Amino acid sequence: MGKIFYLMGKSASGKDSIYKRLRSDCPQLQSIVLYTTRPIRDGEWEGVEYHFIDDEKLHDLEQSGKVIEVRTYQTVYGPWSYATVDDGQIDLKHQNYLVIGTLDSYEKLREYYGEKNLIPLYVTVEDGVRLERALLRERQQSAPKYAEMCRRFLADEADFAPERLARLGVTENFENTELESCVKKITERIRKACFSTCVQEP
Repeated sequence: MGKIFYLMGKSASGKDSIYKRLRSDCPQLQSIVLYTTRPIRDGEWEGVEYHFIDDEKLHDLEQSGKVIEVRTYQTVYGPWSYATVDDGQIDLKHQNYLVIGTLDSYEKLREYYGEKNLIPLYVTVEDGVRLERALLRERQQSAPKYAEMCRRFLADEADFAPERLARLGVTENFENTELESCVKKITERIRKACFSTCVQEP
């Protein structure tokens, strides 16, 4: 039986960079592309970071019973939804997967696929460093959304409350003070969980 390695962390914790490195270093892990109604950002591609859809398409997926979980955030630019869809991407009988998302989505997938099939990979960074990274990233956008950046940053404190992490069995974290070291530790964790079968030796 395959595993879903679920990468998550607060905003600007570096999980996007870690995810891209793990996808490169661990090609045996299949990806799961989530769906979102938020606008595409500079440097993102349809079908890579997300499937970018509108509210009508999301409604159609919900009506067809294909949505495993959906989260809607009331942003300063209006509601943005993120969803995991049972669209044939996941086959746990034959594959292991790497997905990036939130604690909310992790909880729903854990309920849907079973606790033993999900391995949480929680990335942490000191808040001051996270804020600096978030500001730098937003400045690089063609139309920076600073108010939304601040909303996300503050919302993370409740979303990733320690008691909630503990209740969901997220007891191990990977500190991302240096990308190479963090990726190495996560790769070792994946290798251990797969009994050295899904990740090739470097």
